[in-house]
Amino acid sequence: MLQSSARLLRLLTLLQSRATWTGGELTSRLEVTARTLRRDVDRLRTLGYPVHSTTGPAGGYALGPGASLPPLMLDNQEGLAVAIALHGGSADVSGVAEAGQRALAKLDQVLPARLRKRLESLRAAIVRVPAPAAPKIELGVVETLAAACFERRVLHLRYRDQQGRATRRTVEPQRLVLAERRWYLAAWDRGREAWRTFRVDRIATPVELGGGFVPRPAPEGGDFAEYVARSTSWTRHPHRARVLFHAPLAVVRAKIPPAYGALTAVGKRQCRLETGGSSLDGIAVWLAVTGHPFEVESPPELAAHLKVLARRLSRAAA
Repeated sequence: MLQSSARLLRLLTLLQSRATWTGGELTSRLEVTARTLRRDVDRLRTLGYPVHSTTGPAGGYALGPGASLPPLMLDNQEGLAVAIALHGGSADVSGVAEAGQRALAKLDQVLPARLRKRLESLRAAIVRVPAPAAPKIELGVVETLAAACFERRVLHLRYRDQQGRATRRTVEPQRLVLAERRWYLAAWDRGREAWRTFRVDRIATPVELGGGFVPRPAPEGGDFAEYVARSTSWTRHPHRARVLFHAPLAVVRAKIPPAYGALTAVGKRQCRLETGGSSLDGIAVWLAVTGHPFEVESPPELAAHLKVLARRLSRAAA
């Protein structure tokens, strides 16, 4: 039988691992009597852990949320997973990396020697490719926007667009989306009466919260991540193109991610793609590898680039 202090830790670990436990399950796991279990639960409550209990045949125990975050019991794999995630950090949100490093220092201090050695080997073996610098945003702004999405509260924003023009916007926030190391807010713009995507780093602080709103039907497809990817990626490129695919929309969509362009059905057997790229050569190459027949609607220069690409590939094949 476990000693009293060790048994309390074991009981706390069990309560954290599942939403509810019956008294019989806990007494069996801990190898104690029902009276001892009740006494241990009372001791946890004395220490500040909100353990809820219900009586009757379906009764049991559950660990509820408290006024402060209690110590968490992690198994070996959970400890390693958390340490690796914290080691990666997040340089994009001010305050997150620093808080992560403090948590990692605490975790390092209590890791068993064998796990510390495994963690060090993982750290030594994993390298990261440097990514382009991402705009910094404040953790408090992310928390405010997330709360407004969850509570369905209107936001009054001061927003700076790509050209640096400042405007005031009243929006109904729906989702925060992290794409290519940038944070975006997907929201219904009341002034423009349309869905819009806002870069969080261009939202001025403080953000003003308004009253509640009734949710609207989501953009086409209902996937806000797809909507943000579609509205922020290919539209930023200097070269635009429109292509008609001689294949059904569902078939082409499997080959072309939303970030590459906007697809619309043209009947049952065709679809149109509006896309963009940093160069017409680049657009020509990835269109060619889709594997579906298509024709260029605009610009005519793209057709010329495709002819040059075809000659190059023909010579290479020969």
